[in-house]
Amino acid sequence: MPSDEKKHPVVQRAFLTSLFEAAVAAADPFVAIRAHLPTRPKGRTVIVGAGKASAVMALAFEQLWTAPLSGVVVARHGDETVCERISVLHAAHPVPDDAGLRASLALKAAVADLTEDDLVVALISGGGSALLPSPAAGLTLADEIAVNRALLASGLPISAMNVIRRHVSTIKGGQLAQLAYPARVFSLIVSDIPGDNPAHVASGPTVSDGSTRSDALALVRQHRLILPDAVMRCLEHAEDSTVMLLNPANEHHVIASARVSLEAAADAAQRQGVRAVILSDCIEGEARDIGKMHAAIAREVAARNRPFEAPIVLLSGGETTVTIRDERAGRGGRNSEFLLSFALDIAGEDRIVALAADTDGIDGSEHNAGAFADGRTTVNMRGAGVDPVACLNAHDAFTAFESTNDVFITGQTGTNVNDFRAILIEGKETPLPLA
Repeated sequence: MPSDEKKHPVVQRAFLTSLFEAAVAAADPFVAIRAHLPTRPKGRTVIVGAGKASAVMALAFEQLWTAPLSGVVVARHGDETVCERISVLHAAHPVPDDAGLRASLALKAAVADLTEDDLVVALISGGGSALLPSPAAGLTLADEIAVNRALLASGLPISAMNVIRRHVSTIKGGQLAQLAYPARVFSLIVSDIPGDNPAHVASGPTVSDGSTRSDALALVRQHRLILPDAVMRCLEHAEDSTVMLLNPANEHHVIASARVSLEAAADAAQRQGVRAVILSDCIEGEARDIGKMHAAIAREVAARNRPFEAPIVLLSGGETTVTIRDERAGRGGRNSEFLLSFALDIAGEDRIVALAADTDGIDGSEHNAGAFADGRTTVNMRGAGVDPVACLNAHDAFTAFESTNDVFITGQTGTNVNDFRAILIEGKETPLPLA
């Protein structure tokens, strides 16, 4: 990798890293939970949870809650968070496994036989859908795995995926809250969903969205998903007319989100003397297409100072998707794929530097949160013997960025508010006020 500053903009990358860190800090579960503690119940306090941030949320809650409590949460394999009063289980993400099946049973057992004097605190974050497999009647774990694999390769937005997931499950779509009845359920939610609909985070184990099996079946047919026969029979079955029993005193609170994190990143940029603009906190679509769109905006700013005047940092969030049509797809994730597409379209631009990363610290199949790119990135890839276009077409963005040492590695962050993108565009004659 070339080491001179023009080819390897250390200062600019440090600046972008500081914005990512500000975004993650704004989604810190301890700070968010402290501001949203429920009132103490007459009876027991039982904690349940699932998602990439659930273990850190559980640790924060037990540190803040002075009364007795018990419970269980499930995080993904590799999470090393240790709680004293709450059991932390581990399962696979993004494809479910047997450990997740056992974790779902443990959460169900934790909320069984409660009374109206008891309180269930649900700590929910993105990733919970995969971590809580619980097949509907007539289905197996293998069926739920097949559904998950098909959805991950489909390119559907996460909200549509979760409509389908909840209707092949016995724990999603408010069903965990139903099992807790008549206890009160108080849900604290770290949102990774564009628009922050709480029913879509982790497929809403404690929040129903009102969708039906017919809605799920329509999505399957519209997008021509190939699902196991047993799953199709389940979705085609007549609607269950049973009314869901939920305590009317149930509450849910979105305590961290992409919006809050992007606003924190914008504040951090402006404190360092760089103007920031948030394009959107809920961008969805094919990662490579969103990459091209962001590149077009960045080039327009660099060339013509419109629609924004440089120097400036453009921020955006949401959740892009990657439609995989080849089972031999390579290594990577949606943020890396976004950035590789972006890098190809800004090739030759010497005043644009970008970071794209997942706020949970893991982007897709590898250990990186995301990657950096600038106008020389694709040139450097070719110099390293890697074809960036071929890597993009093979969904192998990690290989491309690894070849130039441009991967961005943070480790698991303990939170998850989805995609984070920061694009720094320097002015033609205005130096950045960066040290």
